[in-house]
Order: sequence, then C-alpha cells, then structure tokens
Amino acid sequence: MPIEYPAILDLKETGKEYSFTDRDTMLYALGVGMGSDPMNLDELRFVYEKDLRALPTLATVVAWGAGVPTDKLGVDYKLVLHGEEKTILHRPMPVEGTLVADSSVVEVYDKGEGKGAIIVRETVLRDKADGEKIATLQRTIFARGDGGSGGNTGPTPVPHAIPEREPDKVVEYRMAGNQAAIYRLSGDRNPLHIDPERGQAAGFDGPIVHGLCTYGFTCRAVVEAFCGFDPDSVASHEARFSAPVFPGDSLRVKLWKEDEKTISFEAEVPERGKTVIRNGLTKLR
Repeated sequence: MPIEYPAILDLKETGKEYSFTDRDTMLYALGVGMGSDPMNLDELRFVYEKDLRALPTLATVVAWGAGVPTDKLGVDYKLVLHGEEKTILHRPMPVEGTLVADSSVVEVYDKGEGKGAIIVRETVLRDKADGEKIATLQRTIFARGDGGSGGNTGPTPVPHAIPEREPDKVVEYRMAGNQAAIYRLSGDRNPLHIDPERGQAAGFDGPIVHGLCTYGFTCRAVVEAFCGFDPDSVASHEARFSAPVFPGDSLRVKLWKEDEKTISFEAEVPERGKTVIRNGLTKLR
C-alpha cells in the first residue's frame, strides 16, 4: 500500500525495553575499529572493562530493532535507502543499563512523482531507572519509489554546509577485512554485510560495510581529534550517507573546527575517490 499521509504521522511504538552490558559497549567499540593498537591507552578505555567509556554512537545500536517498522510505512522496501542519521545525547552514554524506547514518525517530505519521498523517524531512549532521556535518534530514509504518494510538499531541511577551505585535521583509518563481521554482532545482521552472494545480488562486488559503522568511525574521529578521547564532550553527531564502504577500504575523515562547539566533517575512500559521508556536523558540550 502507498504512504497514507497524514495518518503515517500517527504511527508509534512505545515502551519497548532493551538492556545492554559492558560487553555490548566493548563489542561496539571493536566494531568501529577501536583497540586495533594494543598499546594505545586512549583506545583501550573503550574496549577494556577497567575505566570503560562508551562512544556516543553506541546509542545507535543498544536498542536495535526499536522504531516504527519500515513495513508499516507503506513504502517499497526494495527502493529504500538510509539517507541521514542524527544522534542527540541528552547526557553521556552509559556503559550498561536498561532503556525504554519510544518511537514515532516525525515527518514525510514528498519530492513528487518519480522523485521519491523522505521519511524522518525518531526514537527517544530513556533510562528505565529514572525515566530521564539519554539519547534521541533521528533516522531519515529515502523512499525512491514513493514520490507523489502523499506528504509535506514544502522544502526539505537544508543540509549542513561544509567549510570551503582545507580541513583543520585529517584522521585516517583502515576498515579491517572483518570489520562488518564484527560490527553486525551489535545488532544489524542484514546478510548484505557478510554474504558475498547477497552483496553481488545487490549490485556490489561483495559485502559492504554498514553505513552506521562508517558513521561510528566518524564520531570516533571527532572524539580523537578534538575531544582528547573524552566521549562525554559530544552533544550531537549527524551526517548524510552518500556511497558504500567495503571491507578493506581506507577511510579518510576530514574535520573542520568552526568554533569551540561546532565540528564539521566528511569522510572519503581515497583509493576509489568516493565521498561516503557528507554534511557531517558534531556539536560539543
């Protein structure tokens, strides 16, 4: 069935509980490449239970499965792409706990017949113990086959503009051959990210790295480059996905410090000349 607007804005999923432990926190950090150097004491704090810290983007996986399901949106799932992600931290991400997730559809932007629709979903994560907000996740999908089926026809939100100058810092990583195999254990077990046949069926040479894995790498870069490895400094982190990353790719994250609380970033795979993350924006506390 097509998108039914404005009825789609009434879709909700509330009160779902999720628990995570220090093991999940360490596994996520490994999934975004932390701990590859056993002598790096800064990274060790994210993969070792002694004085353990949580990366801000851990919030994207601790309640995996929360959110209004795509099959309830009335879109053609085969033509859906993950367009943007925004993680807002209302307080520092804990290393373990039990969360309550409340999810809804925020808005649908109809780009017109043959041009697709943009759907913004939101999940609020609260600490079960005190009911206070920990994080808000805003996830935007681009439904390529559903333009003209209903929605807000006004202008879509303007993406964050990257400075037109050389970056202030550049951080480089290498996606391990088993990067997606590790990352998927944090929740997203889509076979596209591990099964060569599924990757080839989707038009790629093989499996691709999760977009949210690359997103986590960019947050790691901000924490490393401008926060002295203090994850609690991050108030929000957002970006657009523009191209896939493959296991074994190098990842170059370019970062601009615009003021004391604003970091812009993009990420590219230099050997393929592809920008894979665009319009990145991190706000610091």
